[in-house]
Amino acid sequence: MKKRLLAVKDIVRITGITTRTLHYYDRIGLLKPIHLAENGYRLYDRSSLEKLQTILFLKEMDFSLKEIAAILKLTKNEQKQLLLEHGQTLRARKQRLETIMTALDEYVSGKDVYSLQLFNHSSVLSLKEQYANEAKFVYGETEGYIEFEGKLKGLSSGEKAELFSEFEQTMKGIFQKIASYIYQSPFSDEVQQLVVEWKNCLEQFMTCDSELLACIANTYKCDARFKNYINQYSNEDMAEFLSSAIMYHINQET
Repeated sequence: MKKRLLAVKDIVRITGITTRTLHYYDRIGLLKPIHLAENGYRLYDRSSLEKLQTILFLKEMDFSLKEIAAILKLTKNEQKQLLLEHGQTLRARKQRLETIMTALDEYVSGKDVYSLQLFNHSSVLSLKEQYANEAKFVYGETEGYIEFEGKLKGLSSGEKAELFSEFEQTMKGIFQKIASYIYQSPFSDEVQQLVVEWKNCLEQFMTCDSELLACIANTYKCDARFKNYINQYSNEDMAEFLSSAIMYHINQET
């Protein structure tokens, strides 16, 4: 029985790809017809169809057409080994996408960008590390920050992580308390006591003089990132409220 050849329209009907794609694969030498009819029609056999299905499979695996052309020249065992390695890359990419989707969902639901684990396992520094570097850039020449760095030098990375985690939890508690007084005056005794508690928390790491406290108060008020972080604890502008409370505290101390 004579083998039946497949025309372009047959390939299109079987696979769902477009005529234009098939013509392009011919032009770049990726999948050439086995015969050109007198009327110029491209004709393919069943092995051509099998090769095309392999090309489409590899394309779905996110290989470029140039990479696919090189893969098709390998032996079956070489192809399998390459695909095993590629599978590891795809799994890492999947994990990365899951991290991004989690961060996206958390951000949309109201979590502050500072708390997102977006840059873990990335060449980009985590947001916490970026903020730490930025703090050094802004406050690095102050006596308080120099003192802070000195205290950290003797700690292991694990001890630092535990210390910062405790600090973050303590600060969250203080911000939550301040939020409960948002409808009082920022100059009230209750709020001012919480400012002292906030200051004492900072002074675990550094001496907070008036200059440093004023700088922090201004950051809370003017830096959109810190403003958004603090305002997540209240429906009101708590960043402005806290900044005013801190400045009042400074003026009372001087």
